Amino acid sequence: MVRPAPSKISRAIVQLGHLNFPAAIGRNGRTALKREGDGKSPISTIGLMHGFYRGDRLTGIVTALPMQRTRKSMLWCDEPRSPNYNRLVNAPFAPSHEEMMRNDSLYDVCLVLDWNITSRSRNRGSAIFMHLIRPGYEPTAGCVALHPRDMRRILPHLRKGTKIRIL
Repeated sequence: MVRPAPSKISRAIVQLGHLNFPAAIGRNGRTALKREGDGKSPISTIGLMHGFYRGDRLTGIVTALPMQRTRKSMLWCDEPRSPNYNRLVNAPFAPSHEEMMRNDSLYDVCLVLDWNITSRSRNRGSAIFMHLIRPGYEPTAGCVALHPRDMRRILPHLRKGTKIRIL
């Protein structure tokens, strides 16, 4: 469960059983009416699909969740007009996209939440991931972000279909 933290709209607490972890969420908080580019995390119960990891930076990831090593050619389309909207695509790719193999560490572990993927609608939001934090728990564009040590603690408990409930 991901519940709002009392301090700021862009902070949350990820709860796993009796454990609680600080997290960053969308810079504009949460919403039940997610739209592309709104900077909000969707209030919903979302299944985990799979994940990516930077094999050149991390080893020993323990999880039952299907994980794929990130390659330089991996991109995620965030252009609502593209037929590949909210899908993993390969470079070269002209429409708007995110690089999955980033220079920073945000996607060193990146878990794909089934937000607007299995049942897709244009402009309903793309690339809603659970990934690693920026320093100081800076807000995300709508994802849930955890400290690397906390991500490692929850990964063994995750598998395909695990429900992430954002309140």
